[in-house]
Amino acid sequence: MDCWPAPAKLNLFLHITGRRPDGYHTLQTLFQVLDWGDEVRVAVTDHPEIRRPQANYEVPEQEDLIIRAARLLQLETACRQGAEIEVVKRVPMGAGLGGGSSDAATVLLVLNRMWQCGLNLEDLADLGARLGADVPVFIHGNTALAQGIGEELQPVELGERYYVLVLPAIAIATGEIFSAAELVRDSAPISVSEALAGEGRNDCEAVVRRRFPEMDRILDSLEKWGRPVMTGTGSGIFMAMKNEQHANSTAQALKSLYNVRAVRGVDRSPLHEILNSGVI
Repeated sequence: MDCWPAPAKLNLFLHITGRRPDGYHTLQTLFQVLDWGDEVRVAVTDHPEIRRPQANYEVPEQEDLIIRAARLLQLETACRQGAEIEVVKRVPMGAGLGGGSSDAATVLLVLNRMWQCGLNLEDLADLGARLGADVPVFIHGNTALAQGIGEELQPVELGERYYVLVLPAIAIATGEIFSAAELVRDSAPISVSEALAGEGRNDCEAVVRRRFPEMDRILDSLEKWGRPVMTGTGSGIFMAMKNEQHANSTAQALKSLYNVRAVRGVDRSPLHEILNSGVI
């Protein structure tokens, strides 16, 4: 099987700006892709069956986004080949780091090449949006300011940034947070320059703090190490660091207390770097 990265992401801020008649929330957020995430393994087959031989996470095969992504691409392009797909799961589920969405995006991008489907990024992003709101950002593979329901993407350049990730063993369901009556739904958008300067907040954090007391305690306890920020609607917490050395030393100091790691934020997905190098 060929191995491909499925990078995680951070929401550097998340404003909920409204709610549409169909129930979807409109938002503004700044995504940054990380140099760390899951690993997706893919083997193309001559028969049309799409299988997941094994998994180290508890999602039924038929519900797994990687299987759904492969079958959607196969259906839309009338491809007669199949695939065996596995994920080495490193990104915790419910952490707000986009693990499942990134896995699905990697499957779409890689199988589009391996099956020679010929779809462009916009085509693949449209398919990805049918699987989940975060999938298109991973299809395009850029750090981006997102609006609408997450599908309006404006690439931005942040340069390399360094973070400490804290990953509590708490799974938070996106639906629970977005359905909360107390969720702020009228935040004003901010400008690109304000976003790049680190303005903004996560509107979901107050809801999570109220409903998950352990998250409230952890966020408070991390303030002595930096500015802890929740990413997305999940339990993942990040703190921006001055440089790589600062990130590594802070992670080292925290490792006896939490599941923690130092990571690097990048402007271009590691997967796209590989694909653009002409590997396949």
